[in-house]
Amino acid sequence: MRSPIIDIRNVGFKRDGRVILDNVNFTVNRGDFIAVTGPNGGGKTTLLRLMLKLLNPTAGSVVYMGDGGEPVSRLNVGYLPQKNLIDSRFPITVKEVVATGLLSVKGMCREEKHRRVDETLAEIQMLDRADAPIGEISGGQLQRTLLGRAIISRPDVLMLDEPLSYLDRHFVDETYDLLGRLSERTTIVLVSHEMSGISKMATRHLIVDREVKQCHSQSHIVPPPCEV
Repeated sequence: MRSPIIDIRNVGFKRDGRVILDNVNFTVNRGDFIAVTGPNGGGKTTLLRLMLKLLNPTAGSVVYMGDGGEPVSRLNVGYLPQKNLIDSRFPITVKEVVATGLLSVKGMCREEKHRRVDETLAEIQMLDRADAPIGEISGGQLQRTLLGRAIISRPDVLMLDEPLSYLDRHFVDETYDLLGRLSERTTIVLVSHEMSGISKMATRHLIVDREVKQCHSQSHIVPPPCEV
């Protein structure tokens, strides 16, 4: 049985008096691949930010769990936000952006960091653009670069908000393959409106529209539709 890593208990969130999420309860288990979908404005991104503890719930709690089931204050979390906030005029290269994902990793020697950066650049197919300034790459290449930053630390949980945005068709297919490989070594929570490829990999599905409805699926089988 998979052990819990994030426990969402009776979570609610209001903004300016408006209910965004209400009485949300579910547990993320180690090894889960959770696909999150729902209508625009339904609370998908808010739910992800609550799970990241970038927002505080107005009701309930988000609890991180250690290997032994005990509450812990932090997890190694990789995050790819929906909107890119990096200024393309900032003088930083693809390699340097990816390497920032290691800033919170302690005790790693310089040689290991260089090796990890090169491995990650190869994984996201950006090794040939490693020294390119971010102002000289396409939107899809920047999205891949930010994905590299999210995965380089080998996080306990990888949270992705619309990771297929800006990608060309070829790399969408490559990203499906990459996510399949990543799911073998880390827990994934992925928000997307495009579920045709993701649904075949996900082990659980959440539909978010202020509340959360859960669907479970078998490996490589698209689950029956949930009614909200």
